[in-house]
Amino acid sequence: MKAFWNPLELAHDPQFFLQRGTAKRNFEVPGRAEALLAACREMGLAIVDPGPADPAAILTVHPPDYVEYLRDGWQAWEAMADHGAEMIANIHPSPEMLANGAKRSGTIVGQVGWYHADANPTCRETWVSAEAAAACAIAAADEAASGRHAYALARPPGHHAYAARAGGHCYLNNAAIAAERLRRGGAARVAILDIDSHHGNGTQGIFWERDDVFFASVHGDPNGYYPWYVGHAGERGAGAGAGCNLNMPLARGSGDEAWLAAIGAGLREVRRHGAEALVVSLGMDASRDEPLHFLDITDDGFARAGEAIAASGLPCAIVQEGGYNLDALGRLLRRFLAGFGG
Repeated sequence: MKAFWNPLELAHDPQFFLQRGTAKRNFEVPGRAEALLAACREMGLAIVDPGPADPAAILTVHPPDYVEYLRDGWQAWEAMADHGAEMIANIHPSPEMLANGAKRSGTIVGQVGWYHADANPTCRETWVSAEAAAACAIAAADEAASGRHAYALARPPGHHAYAARAGGHCYLNNAAIAAERLRRGGAARVAILDIDSHHGNGTQGIFWERDDVFFASVHGDPNGYYPWYVGHAGERGAGAGAGCNLNMPLARGSGDEAWLAAIGAGLREVRRHGAEALVVSLGMDASRDEPLHFLDITDDGFARAGEAIAASGLPCAIVQEGGYNLDALGRLLRRFLAGFGG
């Protein structure tokens, strides 16, 4: 199995994180990638730099204005007097504003609020790292298109990013870009299985009205956990995508058996959908060792999840999402990939 990695992913180093009204050090640190990379080396995986991302592949998911904001917005921010060390929104368009004709602002302060769902910070180096992470996801998808499994060590993660809105440590939706790459590479139907402990709200939003990409997410109940507003069981898609979205929220403290049962149910629906390839949004934050844990998954649970997903028989592009305990990340990746057969 190849592991795709680009050292530029280390450049993004956000500082700000808002938790219950208190500003803290951000959990999404470069050390996450270093821990995962060390595990890949210990497993003897072939570590491959995929090179620059295909800009056209990113634009299959994200519109040009959003990409331009991520790439060029820092220049406008830095030119502003008394600018902060990171771009952080202080206002977002409300549903009422949008219903009453709200439009994208011509100022960078307004654009930060327009293009972010929360207080997710954007740094000078964010675009460089996000683009490099997307390149890894694209390369993993190309491997899956050839019938081989691959792991994309994608950092920053992506599943909270909508087509034109960042959030939850995410800027480009790596899993969605991988799924779209597979679709355009010839797979008639693709599935995404998200086992990060947080609901993949951005991925759901991107494919909400599509029947060619099935999305299943196993996550903590949003009534008590980020992203708070979506991820409920009744959200099944709309239009052509009705029935092509499956959410399986779990109660706080749920352990291996409930988690694995939900993964199994998701895989059955993936098969029913007729998927020819699978994108796995792999988050280690379901672990009981997470600093902000909601679920209670053991190391053995991750190994068994790998086994179950591999048993689907589908070529898989495994795309890294969350997981913030630096001491546990590498160990959990090793257990998952060992179970997977990697």
